[in-house]
Amino acid sequence: MATAAVEIPPSNHGIPGSKMLQHVDLPEITSTQSEPIDPQGVATAWLDAFNHLIAGHDQDIQDLFLDTSYWRDLLCTTWNFHTYHGPSKIMSVLKSTDQKCRLQLLEMDSSSDIKKPNLCPIDFHGNLQGIQAFLTLETNFGRGRGLVKLIQDARDRGKWKAFTLFTTLEQLNGYEESIKTRRPTGVEHGSHPGRLNWQERRNVEADCDGSFEPTVLIIGAGQGGLTIAARLKQLKIPSLIIDRNERIGDNWRNRYHQLVLHDSVWYDHMPYLNFPPNWPIFTPKDKLAEWFETYAKALELNVWTKTSIVSSNWDESKRQWSLTLKRQTDGRNETRTLHPRHVIQATGHSGEPYFPSHIKGLDSFKGDRLVHSSQFTGPDPDAKGKKAVIVGCCNSGHDIAQDYYEYGYDVTMVQRSSTLVVSCENLIDVDMKGVYSEDGPPIEDADILSMSTPNAVGARLKVDNTKEINRRDATLLRALQAAGFALDNGPEGAGLFTKYLHRGGGYYIDVGASQLIADGKIKIKQGQEIERVNPHSLTFSDGSELEADEVVFATGYQNMRETARKIFGDELADRVKDVWGFDEEGETRTMWRRTGHAGFWFFGGNLALCRFYSRLLALQIKALEVGLMEYDVD
Repeated sequence: MATAAVEIPPSNHGIPGSKMLQHVDLPEITSTQSEPIDPQGVATAWLDAFNHLIAGHDQDIQDLFLDTSYWRDLLCTTWNFHTYHGPSKIMSVLKSTDQKCRLQLLEMDSSSDIKKPNLCPIDFHGNLQGIQAFLTLETNFGRGRGLVKLIQDARDRGKWKAFTLFTTLEQLNGYEESIKTRRPTGVEHGSHPGRLNWQERRNVEADCDGSFEPTVLIIGAGQGGLTIAARLKQLKIPSLIIDRNERIGDNWRNRYHQLVLHDSVWYDHMPYLNFPPNWPIFTPKDKLAEWFETYAKALELNVWTKTSIVSSNWDESKRQWSLTLKRQTDGRNETRTLHPRHVIQATGHSGEPYFPSHIKGLDSFKGDRLVHSSQFTGPDPDAKGKKAVIVGCCNSGHDIAQDYYEYGYDVTMVQRSSTLVVSCENLIDVDMKGVYSEDGPPIEDADILSMSTPNAVGARLKVDNTKEINRRDATLLRALQAAGFALDNGPEGAGLFTKYLHRGGGYYIDVGASQLIADGKIKIKQGQEIERVNPHSLTFSDGSELEADEVVFATGYQNMRETARKIFGDELADRVKDVWGFDEEGETRTMWRRTGHAGFWFFGGNLALCRFYSRLLALQIKALEVGLMEYDVD
């Protein structure tokens, strides 16, 4: 039943403290050029001039970067993440960069057709054309990759200048990953009396026996914990993952019955071990859980399940933790104390479930179930005709509502603000085609294409993508609105991914529930807060009442700081910075980089973000461990 909605703002508000992304004006379009363009020659000339500049020679920065230009740098100019805007800012960075970590050389990467300089559309419709070139780079400490997009400056006689430049560190000199030509031999040939075989060595490491002590302790055996542990292992940094669940993958396995990933397989590969070619496009939760177990075994990751932190203490002078762990193994409980130098909280994108405990009358409910969505295991197969109410209209809320409907329940969703809705098929076709797709480039190259765009520029470019998705979804979206469902297009119309980074939710990737809403099979109660829970109903702020046998609050999760507070106490939680949302430069706050507390890191996100940023966090920890980086110095 669609009810009249009160006037409330759409759910585009950000996480507290998050900055709004800077408004980006796209460069002016130059007049049609009659002479043919030589992408290789243009890119080579620009690179020569840029290398001349970073070598300290006299070079006008205005000849290299547009007035509306952006340079996104990850660990190459400093040991941090930055997006620099405009020629003046970029020049000031090049003049002030610490000599310990600065660019020395950019070179063209022409190792494949997609990497060679080529003409390409800059915006969705192709009105703005430019030259795109993959790069390799060298810094004082390591090597990496990059990408530049050059556009003709309509205000300066059509000179080719950088609109966006991207640079990211990928390896440290002398501390490269133990892969490919550096892979281990697996055996020590010759006579070594008393030596341990592979299984015995694995047992010692996995159990932290004898002198083995992890340098890094990771909390959480989901995609975050597994990917960062895999990266650390290849850099020869010992780590241990702990998880309170019974098995690796239970963070997915124990969720609601019909859960399937809404992201595609091409987007979700994990480091070093891609999904096999017969893997389904959308991964069922239990299949993903099984893969996590396989992944941990194949990459020889150390994982203690059924383990939790009992007490913790950080020694500032030693820069070392003392952690007491309670572990259940082989049917018995044991207590172990470890002394890692780093703790990574990889407990998920968010933190503890947000349950609106302030609502009056929660304890008075006499129905069959009143839970947070994280505790929802599935509908009762014998409860046909009962009334289910789902509070919240994002991915989980829709999936649960559809699950209830398919079991014969009378279903109502409570939508308190507005939701961004995109169809799964059109999202993939418009936003990911040619990048994360069957015909796309290797995943490492796809990540460069995706991550090279600064968030503010990406938000501006995604406005047109979002309009195109809405055009394709127009019939469905009109039907949703007719059913009383409130829609939005994300901050400034920038779509799903910007909204994800800005506030961590507020969207639904449609896999079927939207049509059920449009057809009236799932009813909507819109724009009203719950005033009170009654024994068999909910009362709303407008005085209306809704009968309920089961209530599921799909109300999201608290900030990761609150999980840190629960585990480590107020001192650490008050010391670390806010997590997620955007900083002044448009970079994601605190996640995957220094938190404000030495030896403590936040790590999370979807599988794609974990794949990409796990390398960067591992490089920071390695740089600290070998003395290339100081925690308090950029």
